[in-house]
Amino acid sequence: MASAAGAYPVVLDADPAAPQSRLSVFLRIIFAIPQYIVSYFVQLAASVVTFIAWWVILFTGRYPEGMLKFSIGALRWQTRVGAYLVLLTDRYPPFSLEDDPAYPVRVAVDGQVDGRNRLTCFFRILMVIPQIIVLWFVTIAAEVCVLISWFVALFTGSVPEGLHNFIVGWLRWQTRVTSYMYMHVDQYPPFSLN
Repeated sequence: MASAAGAYPVVLDADPAAPQSRLSVFLRIIFAIPQYIVSYFVQLAASVVTFIAWWVILFTGRYPEGMLKFSIGALRWQTRVGAYLVLLTDRYPPFSLEDDPAYPVRVAVDGQVDGRNRLTCFFRILMVIPQIIVLWFVTIAAEVCVLISWFVALFTGSVPEGLHNFIVGWLRWQTRVTSYMYMHVDQYPPFSLN
């Protein structure tokens, strides 16, 4: 994915709210257990890759392409599992690092291999603190919205459009910040749900 001029290089796109199985909504956490287990190990590996990449970028100014591809795939997987859990889709997420254009929640990252900013890489954990603080409050609101959505979907079979859109915005913001922390890009994420 090539980002347009001025566009942030991490894009999360989600289909509009669609009907969901009430049984699936009720048992969503149980259905997600296999995803939790596998994605835990994928995220553990991504953390190791990020730590190694941090050192490599500091010394070479370059994020090794294979490591970047794996890390972006791990983010994509984590985001799809998250989207499934917060009722953005009723479709079970694939066990895959690869992009799936047919899946209702898609993540595209225009990862930066060469020409990395070593200074912002070095201070990345400090630079992301304002994002984490603001996102913490947004996450509280999103958790309330997810809880309300769960009850509504349990009785009606669908998540209201307004709640769905807010949760998508929150997940988009979270995905951008995570991608920035994983050092996929040097561009600072916007404080935005859009």
